[in-house]
Amino acid sequence: MAAVNLEQVLTFVPQVLQLQQKSIWLSYDEEADVLYLNFKKPSHADDSELLDNDVIVRYENDEVIGMTIMNASKKRKK
Repeated sequence: MAAVNLEQVLTFVPQVLQLQQKSIWLSYDEEADVLYLNFKKPSHADDSELLDNDVIVRYENDEVIGMTIMNASKKRKK
């Protein structure tokens, strides 16, 4: 069984709570270095927007239902 660094997990709890989403699903594709965040399941995006910081925001009926963060490992808080 893989070990989990509890202290590291707990450091991101305040940021997750600030999102004010009731549900969040995360998935990371290490090979592509892409982090997927979904706020609704099932979700069917009908629009999306590519931001300047390599983040795709996905919408369903003008509601943000998820984000795709490209080059995720390079996104570090400065």
